[in-house]
Amino acid sequence: MNKNKRHEIFTRLRVHNPVPTTELNYSSTFELLIAVILSAQATDKGVNKA
Repeated sequence: MNKNKRHEIFTRLRVHNPVPTTELNYSSTFELLIAVILSAQATDKGVNKA
């Protein structure tokens, strides 16, 4: 994937969702990292319970 293609993808995403949010609860970037890793194996709600 070249630079122009990546730019086009992110531009389209930004147009359709200018302020993306997550259902994951976190208070630090480290917690977010761990939550993302865990969420690959479970639902976001399940990760938030942990």
